[in-house]
Amino acid sequence: MPNPVHPSDSEEVVHRATNSTLFLADKDEARRTRTLRIRKLNHHFGSGELRKQVLFGNHLDVYQGEIVIMTGPSGSGKTTLLTLIGTLRTVQEGSLRVLGRELAGASTTELVNTRREMGFIFQHHNLFESLTAQENVRMALELFPMAVGERNKRSAEMLTRLGLGHRTTYKPGSLSGGQKQRVAIARGLVHKPKIILADEPTAALDEKSGREVVTLFQQLAREDGCTILMVTHDNRILDVADRIVNMVDGRIKSDVLVQEASVICDFLRQIPQFASLSPSALSDIADRMLVENYPPGTEVVRQGDPAEKFYLIRHGSVEVVRTDRVDGKETSKHLPELKEGNFLGETAHLTGAPRNATVRTRSRSILYTLA
Repeated sequence: MPNPVHPSDSEEVVHRATNSTLFLADKDEARRTRTLRIRKLNHHFGSGELRKQVLFGNHLDVYQGEIVIMTGPSGSGKTTLLTLIGTLRTVQEGSLRVLGRELAGASTTELVNTRREMGFIFQHHNLFESLTAQENVRMALELFPMAVGERNKRSAEMLTRLGLGHRTTYKPGSLSGGQKQRVAIARGLVHKPKIILADEPTAALDEKSGREVVTLFQQLAREDGCTILMVTHDNRILDVADRIVNMVDGRIKSDVLVQEASVICDFLRQIPQFASLSPSALSDIADRMLVENYPPGTEVVRQGDPAEKFYLIRHGSVEVVRTDRVDGKETSKHLPELKEGNFLGETAHLTGAPRNATVRTRSRSILYTLA
């Protein structure tokens, strides 16, 4: 059987079906703009006998306009990864490309230029106590060629958008914790960054304020193509994520495209062998499925071969041909064409019986497989 073709980076041979890189990049041209590319990223704290590794061989791709939420236990490396992406720490081992620029070994000038295109939202606000809310927000515009009047206008508009139009002249000491957080968010957004890095941005906010903030994030992602990476333990906002990246002990354990996982689960529910499974079991199966991409005319399975995989058609179409021997003669029968949402091999895969037909792609096809 021909080897499947994976139209991604040549060193990558396996993609999870719930990872965004393959299917969305193929279906949505805008997703081809890769904002972030991480390969074999390690990181250590300390030196000598006290040296401790905190990140282990991580890989990650993030595309323009995506909202990615990073979850995981405290101490799992989420904030460390975020600060490396934000150029607040130096890359030690591996490759980290942000907006097309390699950060490993980058010069100070290159790092500064990259940093200018980012917006930072810190968990502990980091506001200047001697400045008003508007002055704190305006600080993010100081590095850009802009008239003072324009800086004042944009900072006031962003504060108003976040419900603080009546607090522009207040200093942090006169603001509540939630109000301080909204000032910090306004400062991170006011210069219209290409990437927003947010560490627990809604932790100090009530449900209504938190929802307003993530709704603003969604608008920036959809309308401006802003990429948002957010570390959070706030389960109230997981629904805004395009993808959820889970980290455990310094390793990315899963990278799930939320919408695609839902689509796969809906497909699986239509299959008798999976229909009785719980939503959590279906989600686990969805995350275990891999992507295979085939050009037209590829023989995916051959009649008589052992059944090694179950296939779900995500995109494209395949023809199914069964060959039988009647009175010493071989006859071929073309079965109905299978398209998106159809599946094949479920019975043979579960029983161990050989394939009872040959399957070839009629068009370029993306298949999700379960071994």
